[in-house]
This record gives sequence, structure tokens and C-alpha cells, in this order.
Amino acid sequence: MTLENVVRVFAGIMVLLSVLLTVTVDTGFVWFTVFIGANLIQSAFTGFCPAAMVFKKLGFK
Repeated sequence: MTLENVVRVFAGIMVLLSVLLTVTVDTGFVWFTVFIGANLIQSAFTGFCPAAMVFKKLGFK
């Protein structure tokens, strides 16, 4: 799996997790979803993605 695909899967899992936490635990977790979305937008414009850096160090190409 490519690095780009791993980052997309990770982002999708984080969005689903944050929505699940918002619905089941506390509505304040909606800010976790907002953070994920904002990070995706900034990475599209800047090319900087902390998750990609971590996954790259883990050996994904």
C-alpha cells in the first residue's frame, strides 16, 4: 500500500471514530472531526502532513 493510501485510510478511520465518539460519548468530540478536516485542507494546500511523516518513518513508501 502506498503512503498516500495509508494516510487516506488513517484519515477515514479518524473521521469515523470521531463521529462515533460524538454520537456515543460527548458532543464535544465534534471538534476532533473539525480538527481532522482542517488538517486535511491545510495538507492539500501546503503538502505538510504529520501523519505522512510518521507513516514514512514506519516504512511505507
